[in-house]
Amino acid sequence: MAATQPDLDAAYDLCRRITKSEAKNFYYAFRTLPSVKRRAIYAAYAFCRLCDDISDEDMSREERLDGFRGVRESLALARQHRYNEPVFAALGDAATRFEIPPEHFEEIVVGVEMDLDTTRYETFDDLREYCHKVASVVGLVSIRIFGHDEHPEVETYAVDLGLAMQLTNILRDIKEDAARDRVYIPQDELRRFGVSETELTNGVVNDPFRELMRFQVGRAREFFESGRKLIPLLEPDARACTAVLIGVYTSILNRIEAADYDVFSQRVNLSTGEKLRTMAKLWAMSRVPGLRGLL
Repeated sequence: MAATQPDLDAAYDLCRRITKSEAKNFYYAFRTLPSVKRRAIYAAYAFCRLCDDISDEDMSREERLDGFRGVRESLALARQHRYNEPVFAALGDAATRFEIPPEHFEEIVVGVEMDLDTTRYETFDDLREYCHKVASVVGLVSIRIFGHDEHPEVETYAVDLGLAMQLTNILRDIKEDAARDRVYIPQDELRRFGVSETELTNGVVNDPFRELMRFQVGRAREFFESGRKLIPLLEPDARACTAVLIGVYTSILNRIEAADYDVFSQRVNLSTGEKLRTMAKLWAMSRVPGLRGLL
């Protein structure tokens, strides 16, 4: 059925509540966006969360595949402006409003679906393909919503920023992923630095592990440096959001380094207060013309 305006308002509000509840590192950044863009990014996040929940739920492989089939059916209906779930009503409206290519959403589904069968990646190129689908494509969706200059590298910067954020998540979540028999650090890099999967599972922090992590953090920072070039190419009202996301995620890398790469003793993250301070500082900088170039 088609969505009425009250239906859409309720759908967008559901997406907002999902984002506020689940998006620990995104919600405060999203708050800096103007209303129309903020609602759209909430819808995009809620869609990604829905896909992640199917992948993470304690269900059989076939039940999860059924879940993804349902997502694809809902996406197909949304392209016809017909909706069977509120999240897809909001997503369909946002996709139409901001001219988001429908294949972006399908690629996200394919990426999350990869977790059903792939728990190891032999090389960084293999991992990068996965990260592109689950994170970099989200960056491509986001810049449609944010608005941007017609610069030849704008999509490259968005892709690199999504990759940097996903690599940071991988480093932060090594302990949790190992407990679920998932190892996202490339196998050839584990071998190169002399770190075994057993050591990851047991939370061993030794010199080989620190060298491995130093390399991983350095690579993530390189992609953040590329992604940072996206900020001045965005419409001014979206720059603070991107700057806050970069600020929060690079702070997580700083925390990992400050902990001497021990990501096992406790989960590395920022407190709500720290996120709010980062948001306030970078939002203020984005409003002062002379400081915008520092973002």
